[in-house]
Amino acid sequence: MSDVKRPSKRAEKAKETRRRILSAALELFVQDGYGATNLQDVADRAGVAVQTIYFVFGNKRTLLKELVDVTVAGDDEPVATMDRPWYVDALAADTAEGVLRGYIAGATRVLERVAPISKVLDGASASDPEVAALWPHDVDPRYVVQERVTKTLVGKPGARAEVSAEEAADLLYGLLSPELYLLLVHARGWPRDRWERWAFQTLHAQLCSE
Repeated sequence: MSDVKRPSKRAEKAKETRRRILSAALELFVQDGYGATNLQDVADRAGVAVQTIYFVFGNKRTLLKELVDVTVAGDDEPVATMDRPWYVDALAADTAEGVLRGYIAGATRVLERVAPISKVLDGASASDPEVAALWPHDVDPRYVVQERVTKTLVGKPGARAEVSAEEAADLLYGLLSPELYLLLVHARGWPRDRWERWAFQTLHAQLCSE
């Protein structure tokens, strides 16, 4: 018999309640804006008592922080981006082209989830200094993730010798940004596969020699 313990029904119910609250918050924050959405709105959409939201998340700011973290990850598992299989597999590719192709595929999935909430976060941070303080200002996690990619990429066969890891990271940071994704996919109506193809072709020309 397996020694792995299955989650209790109570734990599963709590997890499902948390997911419903996060889903409701995402819909309302994107639809109406962070400032215009109150926790009673979220509770009504999620089908829970507002006291449940306070118990689980504390307040609206920490609800937003959790929502951003879960949206970036794609789930509520405590696994950092750089430890996720798609990221590890991308960096393990044999060539610079393989690293780039694998990373862009994974990053596009992240951007698809994150781009809408990024606008919410920008607005919330601008109007509420306490929201802005929830994230560190001395380091940009997105840049850290991309810099690690390029430090690996420049050491692989097929990388342009004249392009440094720092320059490559700047290119990834600019081209694989939520702002540009929103502009081309949401505002200009590009299908996701067109975006992914364009991003790969553009960065391949800059970073790969073959």
